[in-house]
Amino acid sequence: MVGICRFSYPALGGFQVVHETPDQRAEFLYAKERLDERFRLFEGFTLPSLRAQTDQDFTFLIVIGDDFPPERLEQLQALTADMPQVVIQAHPPGRHRTVMAEALNSIRRRDRLCIQFRHDDDDAVAVHFVARLRRTVRQCFPLLLSSHVMAIDYTRGFNASGGPDGIAAQPVQRLFLGVAFAVVVRPDTELTVMNFTHFDIWKHMPTITRKDPNMWVRGANDFNDSGEALARDLAPLTPEQEAMFQRRFGINADRVRAIWRR
Repeated sequence: MVGICRFSYPALGGFQVVHETPDQRAEFLYAKERLDERFRLFEGFTLPSLRAQTDQDFTFLIVIGDDFPPERLEQLQALTADMPQVVIQAHPPGRHRTVMAEALNSIRRRDRLCIQFRHDDDDAVAVHFVARLRRTVRQCFPLLLSSHVMAIDYTRGFNASGGPDGIAAQPVQRLFLGVAFAVVVRPDTELTVMNFTHFDIWKHMPTITRKDPNMWVRGANDFNDSGEALARDLAPLTPEQEAMFQRRFGINADRVRAIWRR
């Protein structure tokens, strides 16, 4: 199982915000204010949910640009130093889907099925996400007998933001958002989760949608690439909901407050 995270990688394509050149894109992506927020969300939301996985048998591939600021690379390495699952690869600017697919294929095992999930640097998944994925693949394995690939999507979670006062969130149920979303590929194909637009995945392969509750947290922040108003209708978590976020996602509200107050 391999998860892939595009961490401010200056791709050609792959963003809804348009820039004329890779240099202009890198200038936008590496701006201090933006990277400060990405690192807060990565530290407060993303990494705790991965550290807390009940099934630790996965690889988490982080793709950065080869011009990623050195001090920020040190920060990224320090934050993930205790996670043996993490692999960091630096790539020059290139076509988004091509670079990500090549990165995935460079580390996957070629003698077995590969479960691949995409993961943004401001999102989180339930602590049993990896285990549930494996179970779902076993339950639905016959679908792979007639298709090289199949998709698995968990449809229920939260939009959420972090801040000095803690976490605000809103429950959401949506299809194919790209978080808590995976593609299973057979050994005899070079296709990857990054070869497909997640919203349109149902056009290309069999899909399994699961309504398991509270499977993901989608980070809402000032630099969301999505055009959706993710921060709409967010409400501060109650103490009971904070306890649920800790149990379900490994996200600690007091730790979030401390990160944003630094």
